[in-house]
Amino acid sequence: MKLIFERSSAGRGTSYLPACDVPSVTPNTELREIALHLPEVPETEIDRHYTELSHQVYGVNTGFYPLGSCTMKYNPMINEAAASLPGFAEIHPLAGDENTQGALEVMKLLEDSLKEITGMDAVTLQPAAGAHGEFTGLLLIKAWHKAKGNDKRTKIIVPDSAHGTNPASAAMAGFEVVSIPSDENGCVDIDALKAAVGEDTAGLMLTNPNTVGIFDKNITEITKIIHDAGGVNYYDGANLNAVMGVARPGDMGFDVVHVNLHKTFSTPHGGGGPGSGPVGCKEFLKEFLPGIQAECTEDGTAFRSVREEHSIGDMRSFGSNFSVVVKALAYVLSLGKTGIRETSENAVLNANYLMHLLKKNYECAYDRTCMHEFVLDLAHLKEEHGISALDVAKALLDAGIHPPTMYFPLIVHEALMFEPTETETKETLEACALAMENILKEALANPEGAHAKPEHTMIRRLDEVGAARNPVIRYTFDSEEK
Repeated sequence: MKLIFERSSAGRGTSYLPACDVPSVTPNTELREIALHLPEVPETEIDRHYTELSHQVYGVNTGFYPLGSCTMKYNPMINEAAASLPGFAEIHPLAGDENTQGALEVMKLLEDSLKEITGMDAVTLQPAAGAHGEFTGLLLIKAWHKAKGNDKRTKIIVPDSAHGTNPASAAMAGFEVVSIPSDENGCVDIDALKAAVGEDTAGLMLTNPNTVGIFDKNITEITKIIHDAGGVNYYDGANLNAVMGVARPGDMGFDVVHVNLHKTFSTPHGGGGPGSGPVGCKEFLKEFLPGIQAECTEDGTAFRSVREEHSIGDMRSFGSNFSVVVKALAYVLSLGKTGIRETSENAVLNANYLMHLLKKNYECAYDRTCMHEFVLDLAHLKEEHGISALDVAKALLDAGIHPPTMYFPLIVHEALMFEPTETETKETLEACALAMENILKEALANPEGAHAKPEHTMIRRLDEVGAARNPVIRYTFDSEEK
């Protein structure tokens, strides 16, 4: 398709602005040396351009999107309606508590809900994304150790199946990362963990259920090992969609947790944002929380914003990505306590049903009951027939299905990670399994043809390495070339 600049034609345009009724003034300084490049396009062409773009976008509202560890699920439209209410959409962040009582009540309700769901004592809504929440939680751990005089505690233990942001966030916070291996069941190797802890242990970062979709049966033993060593337990809440309403990180022995509103709590995800990664913590870390929290006044008639005395400071401007907070609260209130639990139960049911269907033709990395997601291991398929996880993922595009996560976690070398979420029907899962079966049959019959997939999409298989190393991210005008 043509870019909007390629649709441009000199003299074309649309203007509904009234004629200027004040004297026109042209400043003598700060004038552009080159005219501003704006497309000159009539309304009809503008409409067609953006409609054409919308038809090329793939999302949960257009098809199945089983992207593992990312919880790409349907976002109810009521969330958008709530966030679009003028009292929320037009609020100014500097309006002051007396003019933002509704917003403060929204924040208080969501903070209380997240505390109940995670088993924490306090919550900050300020972090703008999941990794931002990780970084925030690690700074809380660092501040607590510093306040206790624990200068020797410089190491964060991270399992090898962790999300890639875990070691990155720990390093950014100034910690040394200690990686420990998984055992044969895909869970934390207890002996390796015991060998890794010591007087220099600041804490542990862990996801449970983990990245291969398994709930670690030794979780309370794991958190006790860290506590006994004087460390703090951090829970990566990226996979909370499997356990919310059923099991709480705080009850597992975790002291700090981030949750992804833009995943688990059904606010838009992908495309660069907006995201939100609130952080909850136990009471002993509360005094270090960043930003503001909302609380009721003593007489219970109003709300106010407060800051902790020993706060680590602000992690971003103002209190939160507020529109995302509103959407998440709408989701929580519409589901209620029983609905939140049912969401997790259905996510686990869907994942196990799809895994049961797929393992008739594919090998599971860990063939056991999973939680919200599972990982296929295509190593034998590649070794014996030259058909890779990438080949199968690209072929799914021709079936109108977004590919699952590829080559993650790193401990499974030819991995395809599926997370169907609770919002998909039995028929959708069966259609996916049938597509995967047909892909395998066709690939085995014609291995070379498998490397050319997809065949029916607007764009065929890309040179992904070249695109990453030499991206073209802006339009070049003729005047710039000259």
